[in-house]
Amino acid sequence: MPMEDDLHQEESPGSEISCEDDQDNRGEDNMQIDSLEKPQNEASILPQGFNAEYLRVYYAKLFPYAEIFKWLSYGHDGKHPACDSSYFGRKEFSFTLEHDIYIRFQSFQDAQDMEKSIKEKCPYKIDIGAVYNVDPAKRHAYAQVGDKVFTPVERELVFDIDMTDYDDIRYCCSGADVCLDCWPLMTIAIKVIDTALREDFGFKHILWVYSGRRGVHCWVCDGRARRLTNEQRGSIAEYFRVYKGSEHSNKMVSLSGPVLHPSLTRAYADVLRVFFEEKVLPNQKLFVYEDRYQKILDLIPDDSIASQLRERWRDNKRSSASKEDNNIGRWKQLRQLLESGKQKSQGLRRCVEEIVFSYTYPRLDMEVSKHMNHLLKSPFCIHPKTGRVCVPIDPHDCDSFDPTSVPTLSQLLQELNRGKSLDFGSSDLDIKEWEKTSLAKSVHLFRSTFLQPLIKSCKTDLEDAYNAKLQESGVRHSLNW
Repeated sequence: MPMEDDLHQEESPGSEISCEDDQDNRGEDNMQIDSLEKPQNEASILPQGFNAEYLRVYYAKLFPYAEIFKWLSYGHDGKHPACDSSYFGRKEFSFTLEHDIYIRFQSFQDAQDMEKSIKEKCPYKIDIGAVYNVDPAKRHAYAQVGDKVFTPVERELVFDIDMTDYDDIRYCCSGADVCLDCWPLMTIAIKVIDTALREDFGFKHILWVYSGRRGVHCWVCDGRARRLTNEQRGSIAEYFRVYKGSEHSNKMVSLSGPVLHPSLTRAYADVLRVFFEEKVLPNQKLFVYEDRYQKILDLIPDDSIASQLRERWRDNKRSSASKEDNNIGRWKQLRQLLESGKQKSQGLRRCVEEIVFSYTYPRLDMEVSKHMNHLLKSPFCIHPKTGRVCVPIDPHDCDSFDPTSVPTLSQLLQELNRGKSLDFGSSDLDIKEWEKTSLAKSVHLFRSTFLQPLIKSCKTDLEDAYNAKLQESGVRHSLNW
């Protein structure tokens, strides 16, 4: 399975390493970079795609440093005595520079330090890692003192869903390509996983981010989630592991037991069945072409039923019915036959659900979720293959998200040159440069739906923990932040 951020090997601080041979492990496939068109006569028109000089301007004027720092500080940037001033400085960052020069274990003392380093190095990609027990840049000196071990102590619970893992069931695109016909598979993943994380595990502070090209990332940032052990992370990842496809078997999912788990029942009733019939089925034309519906027939354990349907559909080739009618009609025929009272076998009745799960249920990169020291690409990066920004996605409105309309680097610079600010209630005096571009919508979404509730919760937790320590002495403080 392709892994976008399989970067947990240790490197020396500040060392520059060529990572051309490791591109596939980080999910950067061999698709060619979009060609840069020559600038047209109009000064406002910029070449499309990714450009290193444009990236410097983006980091200089548009990247939301304050918001990223506020997020990753988790309330420890205040003046309350419960704050750990070293917290942010123990967070690992990784830079991928031009020519695939890769630098791990970067750390920064504050927002200004982070901003200065990013502007100087102009990384093509920024990855975020764990909070360690000491400053990652000083890990070698720490390890030389006694038997001390450099180890991660906190890390967001993260999930990586990549469209390439669905290549066996999508026919509109393959590899790194995506379109509006296959993107509903990502919408399904967001809906199913977000609901389960909130309702089954009780998490509240969840950030969804477009990867910039062919997938989505999920960051679960509650304190409980950040302090999970690797074993606990693995257990949660396994909770979502329904797809178990293998080239040695036609069976793609494992639905054990006489009835579905309540979480799977909810996913099937609320999301999967509707999306399969209204999006996946028509978009991928699953029952129009024989090679496609044969893969579905192969999932039916009763050969006689599969043969019956196959012969019926082959005979219908001469029918005047449209491809759309055939697509819908054949699915109804399959459902009626498998769910009829004549089919008393639990395996046959379950087969309809297994088909829907096989073609819709989220497919996770399990290793990314299992280990604290895995890295994941930072929100608001620019994807070097597409030039698109890794923008947040509102899970409550993910149906409307269009990956083809996400702002590109060149688009943002054109908007910046025009200098027209968008109205988000800011006065002319305190307006930020990014508010003059379409990036403003994404930053405000990040702030309002994720960052502000998160920081409020973090401050409450720190205050409660501090007061709990004072209860023994009978003293209670309520200090300002």
